[in-house]
Amino acid sequence: MSLAFPRGLAVFYGLFLPIGETVRRWHQLNDIHMWPAWLDDILIGAFLLYAAWRLGKDRVSGQRWLASAWGCACGMGYFSFFGQLARIGEVDPGPLSTHSMLMMKGVGLLLAIAALCVSLREPGTRMPAVKASVEPLL
Repeated sequence: MSLAFPRGLAVFYGLFLPIGETVRRWHQLNDIHMWPAWLDDILIGAFLLYAAWRLGKDRVSGQRWLASAWGCACGMGYFSFFGQLARIGEVDPGPLSTHSMLMMKGVGLLLAIAALCVSLREPGTRMPAVKASVEPLL
């Protein structure tokens, strides 16, 4: 499998996360105490964009940067998803409902995990075939 999927998703996330989080928390930008709540999305977005750019320049080192960026994105996504789940009864600061945000974060985390797995594979290797037949246990 090529690195087109994790690279393309890195560009999408790299642009969408900072813009989306800024729109979501626009009314909180004056409060310096809330900056960590949206600054992490800007940092991971920049990391993902840089990794996608590096992959275009040098496949070997770029793949390492991409895997590193996706690893960080998975860690931040894990914290964000389960933090949102813990606050499921509270009102979200953005225009979407808490349940909608939870669903978006869950799908985003699953895609980030898939991108991490693909970006960790050795270049030129293929996924093993899945056997469709059922073999007896004995």
